[in-house]
Amino acid sequence: MALAAGLPGLVVAVALLATGDLSGRSRVTLGLFMVGLWLGFAFAVQNTVVRPLQTVSNLLAAFREEDYSFRARGSKGDDALSQVIFEVNALAETLRQQRLGALEAIALLRKIVDEIDVAILTFDPGAKLVLINNAAERLLGRPTEQLLGRSADDLGLAAALEDTEARVLEMALPGAVGRFEVHGGTFRQGGLPHRLLVLADVSRALRDEERQAWQRLIRVLGHELNNSLAPIKSIAGSLESLLVRDPRPLDWDEDMKRGLAVVSTRAEALSRFMEAYSRLARLPPPQLQPVEMGALVRRVARLETRVAVEVLPGRDSIIRADGDQIEQLLINLLRNASDAALETGGGVRVGWARRGGRSPRLDLWVEDEGPGLPSTANLFVPFFTTKPQGSGIGLVLCRQIAEAHGGSLTLTNRKDRTGCRAELRLPV
Repeated sequence: MALAAGLPGLVVAVALLATGDLSGRSRVTLGLFMVGLWLGFAFAVQNTVVRPLQTVSNLLAAFREEDYSFRARGSKGDDALSQVIFEVNALAETLRQQRLGALEAIALLRKIVDEIDVAILTFDPGAKLVLINNAAERLLGRPTEQLLGRSADDLGLAAALEDTEARVLEMALPGAVGRFEVHGGTFRQGGLPHRLLVLADVSRALRDEERQAWQRLIRVLGHELNNSLAPIKSIAGSLESLLVRDPRPLDWDEDMKRGLAVVSTRAEALSRFMEAYSRLARLPPPQLQPVEMGALVRRVARLETRVAVEVLPGRDSIIRADGDQIEQLLINLLRNASDAALETGGGVRVGWARRGGRSPRLDLWVEDEGPGLPSTANLFVPFFTTKPQGSGIGLVLCRQIAEAHGGSLTLTNRKDRTGCRAELRLPV
């Protein structure tokens, strides 16, 4: 292209020299001089363009090899090639910073993975171990060099790889024996699916939870038993002293009847308490069936006749749930809301709505216009109640039902006015 740019002028100049009034030697000298200038400028133009492009090509080749330390000269000018070189140098600096940040993040991640007390293992498509952290190495009782490449069957982890759902398994491994919480997942590396396995030893945590549960159970049972047995013991002692007196007082039969009535009353109260406690322990797992929430809410709202229950309009939604348990839960919530509303002469509202997003759910709420909650610390403590005739298990049962369905139950004071809002969230 550079040669072709000067060729027309050279042809014209040679033609003029050939027809001009000059000697032969002058013509040859001038002709060679013009050809030399033509070739020199053409190759200079070519070199000015080709060298920066070769430099850029070498830089891009270094980028492909993940070497971002090279920089090109000639980025100070205002021409197009200088601007190209400037942008390539800026790209090299950006890639260098990103690679440095990625290496630091990977190093930090590796440090965290090695330091945490949770076993992390990855397996290739053939169930061969390809990555392991220090906790997993201690759990399997061998150094990493002897574990990599071994199959899940050889390591005793085949059962843990069968499912990706979180669960607790009884496992006997070289480094530990007990109950392990197993989490699994899949990821792709090099275009191939790999399995991720996370093992957490929960034996000690579960034992601590069981011990605390037994302590709470004994504390509650002991408190209630003492409340009933203390008056029974006192009355029994008084009746015994009454019977051994000689002569007996004239009204001893009336005292005997009153004492026996107190003993009977406390025995019945103790029996009701034990029955209530057994109800908490006998809650069956939910039998999931399609439930139309709108019809269920309207049906339960008609059962409450002490106060006016306003059913807010909502779109009919069908979810899989245990209709009987959800109905019992809603009955308890409406009864509590009505009891609170009766204290102030207010009303009760109930509504529901289906929420979308990554985890679709159904929200059901009950709002009352009562005095509100004085404290939320003991709401779900078994047998704690502020009602004179309350049993203290209604909200506990409600929360158990919600959690058995994979949902949650919360009670908060209303922000727009006095009263309480109970909200049930169920996964769709």
